[in-house]
Amino acid sequence: MINLTKLLCNYSSYGDGLRYKPNTNSKARRPIVVWNAGRRCNLSCVHCYSDSRNERYSGELTTDEAQKMIRDLAAFKVPVLLFSGGEPLLRKDIFELNSLARRLNLRTVISTNGTLITRKLSRRIKEAGFDYVGVSLDGIGKRNDRFRGVAGAFERALAAIRNLVEVRQKVGLRFTITRHNYTDIPGILKLAEEENIDRVCFYHLVYAGRGSSMAKDDLTRTQARACIDMLCDRVMSWDEMGIKKEVLTVDNHCDGPYLYLKVRKQDPRKAKGILKLLRYNGGNSSGMGIANIGSQGLVHADQFWQDYSFGSVRQKAFGDIWQDTSDELMRRLKNRKPYLKGRCGACGFLDICNGNFRARAKAYYWDAWQEDPACYLRDEEIIPKISKS
Repeated sequence: MINLTKLLCNYSSYGDGLRYKPNTNSKARRPIVVWNAGRRCNLSCVHCYSDSRNERYSGELTTDEAQKMIRDLAAFKVPVLLFSGGEPLLRKDIFELNSLARRLNLRTVISTNGTLITRKLSRRIKEAGFDYVGVSLDGIGKRNDRFRGVAGAFERALAAIRNLVEVRQKVGLRFTITRHNYTDIPGILKLAEEENIDRVCFYHLVYAGRGSSMAKDDLTRTQARACIDMLCDRVMSWDEMGIKKEVLTVDNHCDGPYLYLKVRKQDPRKAKGILKLLRYNGGNSSGMGIANIGSQGLVHADQFWQDYSFGSVRQKAFGDIWQDTSDELMRRLKNRKPYLKGRCGACGFLDICNGNFRARAKAYYWDAWQEDPACYLRDEEIIPKISKS
C-alpha cells in the first residue's frame, strides 16, 4: 500500500506509522491480518478473489474458534485485524468478535461492499470502535453494478457511505482498476470530494479467484502510468486547495519507483525523501507484513494465495505458523530477492518494490518467482541500480 498523499504532501494518517518506519529487526515484524470472517456475499463481483456467492459455506470458524484466534493474534502483537469476506457484515457475531479484539488492543477495520449499512448499523459500527471502514465501489452508477453483479449496488453503497460520514466514522472508498472502469477514476475522486470521504484506495487487479482469468482486463502499461499521473495531479491540487484526503494505491508496488522517477525529474531533493520512505515501506510484504486467514482458519501469505496454506489456526497458534520457515514458500517469501527471475530479478528497485506480487506472477506464468506481468516500468527505468546514499 503506497500513500501518495504522504509521499507527495507529507500528510499522514495513523496507518503511515506502520507503513513508513525503519524496520531494523525483520524477525520482530508483525503482519496486518486480513481475516475472511465468512465467505458468503450478497453480491457477485466479477473479480472476487474468494469466488464468493450468496450461499452458506460449511466448515467456517465458530465464535469460540474465532475468539481463540483473536487472542492468539493479540498475544503475537498483530497491529491490525481487518474483517473481510465475502461480506463480513453477514457474520452475526462480528460485533462480539470486534469487542474482544478492541479489548485486547487490536485495531480493527472492516472491508465491505456497503450495501447492508443502514443508518442504524452505521451508528453501531461507530459505537463499536472500528478504526476504519473501507467501502468497495468499482465504477459510477451502472458500471459499478455490472462489476458487482447486482442492480442497485451503487446507490446502496453510496447510501452507506453517507450514513457512515453522518456518524463521523472514518470511511474510505476501495476501487479496483481495470481497463473497463479506469475512465471512472475522475468520477470517483469527485465523489470523494463531494461526499466528504476521508480516503480513496485504488487497487491494481490481482489475478485470483473469479479474477484469475482477468489478465486480459488489466491496464496496459500506458494506461497504468496515465492513471498514476492522474492520481498524483489530484493529490497535489487537493493539497493546494487545503483539502485533506488520502489517496493510496494498492497491489502494484512498481507505483513506488514510478512515483520516485516522476518526482526526480522536477525536484531531486523531494525525490530523495520519497525514496527514503519507500525503502522504509519495503514494497510487497506477502508472507511478511501482510497475512490472510481464510474463513475456515487456513493461513495464507495474503488474500490472493487461497490455494496454498501454511497451516490452520484450529491446530496451531497463528504466530507459530507465521514464524515457521520450514515451509519452503514461507522461507522464500521472507527472503525472496535471490529467487526472482526476469525483469524483477534484474531490477534496481528491489529494495522499494520487493519483487511486487508473487501471486500475480504465479497466476500468469505458473511460476511464483517469474517477473510480475503488471509491472509497467520501462526496461531502461528498471535496469539502473539505485544508490544507497
